Amino acid sequence: MISTRITWIFVAIFAATGMVGCATTAHEHHAVAVMRPTAGNQAHGIVTFEQIGDGVRIIANIDGLTPNAQHAFHIHQFDDVRDPAGKSAGGHYNPEAMPHGRPQDAHRHAGDLGNLQADANGHATYDRVDNRFSISKAMNPILGRGVIVHAGEDQFTQPTGAAGARIAAGVIGIAKP
Repeated sequence: MISTRITWIFVAIFAATGMVGCATTAHEHHAVAVMRPTAGNQAHGIVTFEQIGDGVRIIANIDGLTPNAQHAFHIHQFDDVRDPAGKSAGGHYNPEAMPHGRPQDAHRHAGDLGNLQADANGHATYDRVDNRFSISKAMNPILGRGVIVHAGEDQFTQPTGAAGARIAAGVIGIAKP
């Protein structure tokens, strides 16, 4: 009787696990970060992430930037955006202990996304596919991490690019597909 009960418990666990997997599959492909200004700043916008095979398409629309300037754009270690200056998001997301670099570099932080180029109105768009991370798969998952826009341009120097203050912060969360 005990072995029958244990068998049924395992069956129930596997069935529940299968149902959970099916329920979350649609959400594993879409994530979003709503970017809010840090204290004293105006930068805000939306960053979406879509899992496309082995890569993630990142689309950002950010307003309130310094016109005609570049602003560093990174995924950061933590989803903690409580600090008014954005510092609680930690450093760049770097699960493979790589040096800081450009988005196209083979050896770089997974969270190194390069720069946003603001137009004359302080608006920037970004659209590229990155294969250094995933939304929620085994390879460098970003769900639940922070996104930061910096005041200055990423100079691609070590250790973090000398991009200055954090002017907008968001948390990568599950998006409605």
